[in-house]
Amino acid sequence: MTKPDLLTPLPVLEDLRSGLPNLCGWEVEIESIVNHNQPIFLPHTDLKLDQIQAGFACALHFHQPTIPAGVNGELISNLQYMFEHPQEGDNHNAEPFAGCYRRMGEFIPQLIAEGCNPRIMLDYSGNLLWGLRQMGRDDILNSLKTITCNSAYQPYVEWLGTMWSHAVIPSTPIPDILLQIRAWQHHFASIFGIEALKRVKGFSPPEMHLPNHPDTLYEYIKALKACGYRWLLVQEHSVETLEGLGLPQDQKYIPNRLIAKNSQGEVVSIIALIKTQGSDTKLVAQMQPYFEAKTKEKQSISGVKVPPLVSQIADGENGGVMMNEYPRDFFRIFQELRDQNSGVVAMNGTEYLELLEASGVKPEDYPICQAVHQHKIWQQIDPNSVTPEAVEAAIAILKQTDHQFQMEGASWTNHLSWVQGYENVLEPMKQLSIAFHQKYDSLVQDNPNITQEFNYQQALLYNLLLQTSCFRYWGQGTWTDYAKELYRRGMEVLN
Repeated sequence: MTKPDLLTPLPVLEDLRSGLPNLCGWEVEIESIVNHNQPIFLPHTDLKLDQIQAGFACALHFHQPTIPAGVNGELISNLQYMFEHPQEGDNHNAEPFAGCYRRMGEFIPQLIAEGCNPRIMLDYSGNLLWGLRQMGRDDILNSLKTITCNSAYQPYVEWLGTMWSHAVIPSTPIPDILLQIRAWQHHFASIFGIEALKRVKGFSPPEMHLPNHPDTLYEYIKALKACGYRWLLVQEHSVETLEGLGLPQDQKYIPNRLIAKNSQGEVVSIIALIKTQGSDTKLVAQMQPYFEAKTKEKQSISGVKVPPLVSQIADGENGGVMMNEYPRDFFRIFQELRDQNSGVVAMNGTEYLELLEASGVKPEDYPICQAVHQHKIWQQIDPNSVTPEAVEAAIAILKQTDHQFQMEGASWTNHLSWVQGYENVLEPMKQLSIAFHQKYDSLVQDNPNITQEFNYQQALLYNLLLQTSCFRYWGQGTWTDYAKELYRRGMEVLN
């Protein structure tokens, strides 16, 4: 790879190129920029670890899919469709939803002005960010820019990266996992700037889905690390101990080291913060993580006493509780924290990890977890004979003999082509991905600047859009038709 000091300077990125979102073109430059170990929150945090009994971290997830439902079938945001068709379903919630997308940019400055010490983590899909731009909702984007780009608010707000088009990772074609992650980074940098992107170190997977096929999980974590991510959020029931058991209660409230071993025997790891189970939207909207944190005591990691962290994420707009009750409780809790010193504080994920590291805790000190059912797979295989064939044989046996065994994710390794063996796959999403990679992989390898061309940008957009979770399970009706149309246009662009 080109050395960073030989890279051409990254231009100021525009969020639209040729009318499409800026998803690609500067892969090497952005990879160089995001791969750094500089502290993000530590130089600015006002928290002292030795004064904290427990912490809580809340993230808000926001998404609206892109659909071919505008005038003459143009690509528009589902939010725009809601505004234009207020009589359908719950489309009357369009403006309340828009208010939810904007309001953190108002709440955080107000709380700080009141002497409070708020924290929030934000996860916006690329579809939604593009849709807001398409709709001319500068009120929302500028509100978000205030708390993202103004240094006065940066200690309080953490953005989490995600898949650009809200693609569920276990069913995303493996070569596209990296493309989805990179596309979000490109797009985010084009809206909020490179300095803001440098601060994005945590990852929020759509639907909190964690693939548990050894090869898929390995490639996923490898892609996250290549894109500079330090940690990701995972559901407690999607991981297990090395012995195949559920995580002990205390282990859910401290960082874990998530490891993945692929069918070649290669191992990779990343830090995971555990999202505990529960009714997500209600829990976050009513600030339940704060109340749970009040019941927690310090734990010991390699002899260092550290506060546990209660981590939760919820849709930031869906449901009456989130739309209507959250503002009341969000303000009430942070005002309560301001007025009393209980030892419980709000923290963001990267801030927590940096405080732990500064106290002497090392990532290798964290307890280890793995994706659920890994223990069953590796029990079937001789550690000295780990091969793709052995892994697939073990999975096949377990599927036949263990009704509780479930495997999510594709089988794919570096020495196998994604295209090979999939020529006759019927699923349109995979077909479009195959066609995209057949056309462009060798071209990009020969000339990386191909990714700056409009034809590549357009083909990539359709490939990613079709992977949006809303189209994942094609039933009958309008959403089926949307997906078919995206597939048709994508194939047309590639031919």
